[in-house]
Amino acid sequence: MVSFTPDPIDPAAAHELLRISEDGRNGSVLLHYAVVKQQASENGITTGIEYQAVGDVEENLKAIEFSMKEGWRLHEVLLLRRSGTVKVGEIISLVGVASPSSDDAFAACRFGLESFKKMYAIAKREIYG
Repeated sequence: MVSFTPDPIDPAAAHELLRISEDGRNGSVLLHYAVVKQQASENGITTGIEYQAVGDVEENLKAIEFSMKEGWRLHEVLLLRRSGTVKVGEIISLVGVASPSSDDAFAACRFGLESFKKMYAIAKREIYG
């Protein structure tokens, strides 16, 4: 599942989407979420970040999901990205996986996170206070 949404990301809801299956086939469920951190620069102190689509974000996310499923043994993949203004302390993105293997879960999650950093379809603008 992939989504580019203006709504806050809820890690508990994400976990429910990836939770251990009733048939017991998932031995590892991993969630990684990135938050906006406060940083000082010559422009001031970061108070948030604005994310805007400059391409087909959903297609970009689906391509990442496909690569993850092709590269590792995963039963579920969840890729969430925020749009609009995200304030310090709020979740920017979430990569979640469910797998029978912790090695595959960690490797796929790392790949998803690194892929988020390279997304061509989202423009980022720092907001300073």
